[in-house]
Amino acid sequence: MNCYKILGVVLLTSVTISCGTYFNQPVDVAEARIGETSKVTARLKTLPLPEEPVVVGVYNFRDLTGQYKTSEVGSTFSTAVTQGATSILIKALEDSRWFTPIERENIGNLLNERNIIRSTRQEYQGSNTDQPQVPPLLYAGILLEGGIVSYDTNIITGGMGARYFGVGGSTQYRQDRITIYLRAISTSSGKILKNIYISKTILSQALDVSLYKYVNFQRLLEVETGFTRNEPVQLAVKEAIEKAVEGLIIEGLQDDLWNTKEEEEASAQLISDYEAEKNDADLTGLYNRKFIQRNYNNSFGVALGTALMRGDYSGEEAGAHVRIDYTTGISKSLFLNIGASGFQLKNENAFSRRLLGLDLNGGYLLLPNDNLSPYIFGGPGFIMGLEEIPEDQENIHLKFQYGIGAEYLLNSKLGLKLFAQHNLSFDDEVDYIINGKRNDQFFNFGVGINFYLGKSSQPKNN
Repeated sequence: MNCYKILGVVLLTSVTISCGTYFNQPVDVAEARIGETSKVTARLKTLPLPEEPVVVGVYNFRDLTGQYKTSEVGSTFSTAVTQGATSILIKALEDSRWFTPIERENIGNLLNERNIIRSTRQEYQGSNTDQPQVPPLLYAGILLEGGIVSYDTNIITGGMGARYFGVGGSTQYRQDRITIYLRAISTSSGKILKNIYISKTILSQALDVSLYKYVNFQRLLEVETGFTRNEPVQLAVKEAIEKAVEGLIIEGLQDDLWNTKEEEEASAQLISDYEAEKNDADLTGLYNRKFIQRNYNNSFGVALGTALMRGDYSGEEAGAHVRIDYTTGISKSLFLNIGASGFQLKNENAFSRRLLGLDLNGGYLLLPNDNLSPYIFGGPGFIMGLEEIPEDQENIHLKFQYGIGAEYLLNSKLGLKLFAQHNLSFDDEVDYIINGKRNDQFFNFGVGINFYLGKSSQPKNN
């Protein structure tokens, strides 16, 4: 019976991790359907209308990577990315309603067909001058050039798994990255009006769960389930191109290359949102790491937590802990901290003492340019009791402390922190008893807030 319970857990785990993928397994031939859209497609279709659509020509939006698909069984001549990026770009231009794309990719075919029309009319209509001529071709005011400039595979790979008594599972993932450039060129002057740079990651995932169990003598139960999900490269290219078209429209609005038919507030809101996105992108590195500039060197912090004694008595109990501190930065990673704390150390039915402490610590931020940064610290300090003590005991105890913590910046002037601190006393009298060779020690744990003070230490950009 336990085996069937385990099997149920295994199956439930595999299903709930990715319900959409698991419940949509292909079991029959699927009919043709209209192509998928993305969030960027929806945004393109809801952009405010232009004063007048811009006639643009796209000769070729090429795959410039020169890469072929990797294969485990031998060489392959299939390319890593689509060769139809020009068609994707033209569709994105059409969806935006800001541009009138004209045929330039296969203009030779178009010109040849127009010559056939002229020849046919001339042959069957003779010299009749009243017949209409072939209308002139539209010419483009702007040419769009660029291409897919890189396709980087396996920029992140990893996974995890576990197995216990024949029951286990594992997951693996891989992330690739595609990069495109799109530039707009004036046909009258040859000037490059805009150059847009877009990147998009491509995710592949695999999950498997298995059960290998003897349910009875000479009766073995084996169950396996799982799935692999790969984000289509073509859809990633499509989304990146659509994002580039959206950026081209908004940056053109920003530089007065074109205007909207609607009120100025609509374009102002678009530009504001796009600038916020660009600022966020400037602070985001590879692997979606958020980089920040810590502009304030000084902070005041408060924290609440608990204190736990490790002395000569057993049965330790957690006591309350309150701390205030001041921190000043020495460099981007190094800092000095001075803190005062009040806390209670106690053991069940044996010892209880309220103390004040003062610490001086040097510290090091491990990730100074990230919103979330772990840190380490250490330094000297002392504690002092707040209650009457036995005549033969000391009320002030020197100590050394060290610890680890982490701070998450909510904004430029407010940070959330948590920490764990180990305090090593230089004597064995904190709990009023001397026993053994080891001096008394205790732990402080807390969570708090840092308030950053003063003016920005970084120059403002004009």
